[in-house]
Amino acid sequence: MARLRISDYDNWARAHHGLLTRATPGISNDQWYRGLKNGSFEQLHPGVARLPGTPDTPEQRIAAAVLAVADGVASHRSAARLWGIPRPDDDPVDVIATRTAGPPALDGVEVHRPTDRARLGPIRRYGIACTNPLRTIVDLGAVDPEGVDAAVGHLIATGVASLDTLASVVQQHGRKGRSGIGALRRAIETWTIDGRPADSLLEVAFRRLARRYDIPELEFQPVIEGIEVDFRIVDTPVIVECDGWLHHGADRTGFERDRERDAILSGAGWIVLRFTYRWITQRPAATAARIRTAIEQWQPIADPEPGSPPAA
Repeated sequence: MARLRISDYDNWARAHHGLLTRATPGISNDQWYRGLKNGSFEQLHPGVARLPGTPDTPEQRIAAAVLAVADGVASHRSAARLWGIPRPDDDPVDVIATRTAGPPALDGVEVHRPTDRARLGPIRRYGIACTNPLRTIVDLGAVDPEGVDAAVGHLIATGVASLDTLASVVQQHGRKGRSGIGALRRAIETWTIDGRPADSLLEVAFRRLARRYDIPELEFQPVIEGIEVDFRIVDTPVIVECDGWLHHGADRTGFERDRERDAILSGAGWIVLRFTYRWITQRPAATAARIRTAIEQWQPIADPEPGSPPAA
């Protein structure tokens, strides 16, 4: 076999996170072992090496483990990272061995052999075979149940999955003893308001703020004057709208629509308070104080007609 030129395997490695394997086209057994001996290759796992000088990243370590496991796919914490879910850089690498037989123990790698084989068809992320996001979120709960809540929020915020889709995953994978389902079920409940899925992370953040600062009872997404609003303070004319940039400020049409809605509601006697992401997440005490002030300044003098704002 012809000797592999440096530029050849360098190009192959560049396309594979700086990694080479014994199966890299053009590398003979002699060249492989000679490269390991003289330091041209740095072995990470049996049959998998990195080129010295290439970035040592979590993605490289994940890719190396997947290459070392026959028909392996990145899973659990590693797949979560590949799907963009924030994860610590020092997470162990998780790989599912899709074959019955698996490799010996790999340094820094947890090789999983699950009995639940649903949704194991791999998807490539950054050139690495990994589990799809729905399977990933279930498996994540088996190794890091505390991380599932934030992971669910990320999938919703990025449009990768909806709460309804995640609920269907619970039904499909849910069975007695299935690790991870309980954490996912609790996370779905966290991202649900009054039994309905929230439209945005900001609504959930506001609900948490209201509980933390003892805001009076909220009604979620009531229809008032023909308009669905985010929240109403029960038995008051105070309406709270949560203004995420994407839906309320990113375009002129959305901005004008919100102003028109506010004019209709204010003209009918409702008090509309709008809070941005920064107010809700970075100034929660001030947000709660503004709501209390609005409630305190309103004093009911008569029972309102059904469907109309409480009288001032």
